[in-house]
Amino acid sequence: MQQSEQAKPLPFNDPAHWDKMVATYEAQSQPFTTHFAEAAVAMLPIGPSSKVLDVATGTGAAALAAARRGADVTAIDFSAGMVARVRAHDVANIAARQMDGQALDLPDAAFDAAVSVFGVMLFPDWRAGLREMARVTRSGGSAAIAVWKSADGAAVHLRLSQIIRRLYPDNVTPMPCTGLAELADPGRLSAAVVAAGFSDPVVAEITHDFKLHVANPADVDKLFEFMPHWSGLDAEQSAAVARAFRSEIERGRIGDTFAIPSTALIATARRRQRHA
Repeated sequence: MQQSEQAKPLPFNDPAHWDKMVATYEAQSQPFTTHFAEAAVAMLPIGPSSKVLDVATGTGAAALAAARRGADVTAIDFSAGMVARVRAHDVANIAARQMDGQALDLPDAAFDAAVSVFGVMLFPDWRAGLREMARVTRSGGSAAIAVWKSADGAAVHLRLSQIIRRLYPDNVTPMPCTGLAELADPGRLSAAVVAAGFSDPVVAEITHDFKLHVANPADVDKLFEFMPHWSGLDAEQSAAVARAFRSEIERGRIGDTFAIPSTALIATARRRQRHA
């Protein structure tokens, strides 16, 4: 396939893209990502007196987990649709605001803890996202940052990418988010957290199954177009990858569910003391 024929990278950095994905994300992804969000929040030393920031909140899994612990939560996202969904949860101790995580409209040292679950890794300037998390966290406060262990992400993205790499390794297109690859390593993740202004990082590895519902093959096929590596395939190659994926589903499905193990890295750290 000629470069001119390739699809443009997915609009991960376009708020309108996520506005359209709210219902789909909440139905398909949140039941899965909630496992990791709850794990990340559980690693934070927070309680009823804590002020917590959730960066790139999505439909609010981490914010809800922190709110259940009694924390006063500010949940931010650049997608107006995602913010509206979090507000619709109508949880008294969650304030949802539309905001760019790379340039937070929030004061220095305003929070006891900051969390980002699969959010900052997608930012065009993910380093700025981490620095902003540090800036708004008080000295001695804490942070939890969840990223995928694979540069190909998780769930269907991960499995489809593995098939493409096996069948057509020369056709794998670059991921549109550099943070996915850079942070998908415990050492690099720790170094990035320290560079942002935190200290004493600890990285935990957690795996959960993404449960793909496969009762309707047409629904599975619709997912393909959202995969970044799909744009590097021609029609014949796309058909071959789809056949291989369906074959894996038929071999591994249990009833109408196909499980895809996916692993996250969760870095926790403390905010370094500020100097006058």
